[in-house]
Amino acid sequence: MNQLIISAATAEAANPLVPNPWEMGVVLAGFAVLFFIVVKFVVPMFEKTFAERAEAIEGGIAKAEQAQAEASAALEEYRQQLTEARAEANRIREEARAEGALILAELKEKAASESARITAQAHVQIESERQAAVVALRSEVGTLATTLAGRIVGESLEDDARAARVVDRFLADLETQNAGVAK
Repeated sequence: MNQLIISAATAEAANPLVPNPWEMGVVLAGFAVLFFIVVKFVVPMFEKTFAERAEAIEGGIAKAEQAQAEASAALEEYRQQLTEARAEANRIREEARAEGALILAELKEKAASESARITAQAHVQIESERQAAVVALRSEVGTLATTLAGRIVGESLEDDARAARVVDRFLADLETQNAGVAK
């Protein structure tokens, strides 16, 4: 029992707040070994993983920025092509309008010249028909006039020269009478 008392006395002498130096050394040695293992092996693995993730994120951001830049360039190129296509369409439309106006003017000119040609041809034909009618009428009127004059005068006017003079004089008188009436 003595021993129990001695150990109880020593236990009373030890302060529970102050740690035992041997225990403290063992704990510090364990902490140092554990700290060495963490610093030597665990932290580099974490750093490596962190660097890989940071690189992957930065690479992803760079790729996204590059894709965004390419998309912006493609959009700008599309807009430029669209603007060029609209300008080309307007140019083609204006060329078509000008060409249509030119064709229309050519057709109008052709129609006018064809109309003038047809009118001139009609005038020539009318004039030739009038001349033919005048010649036919003169011969018919001449024959009738000489027959009538022969009956009135009582002598035959069958002589061609005399009949032609009588017919010409008669037609000249008719033309002067018509000219006087027309005025």
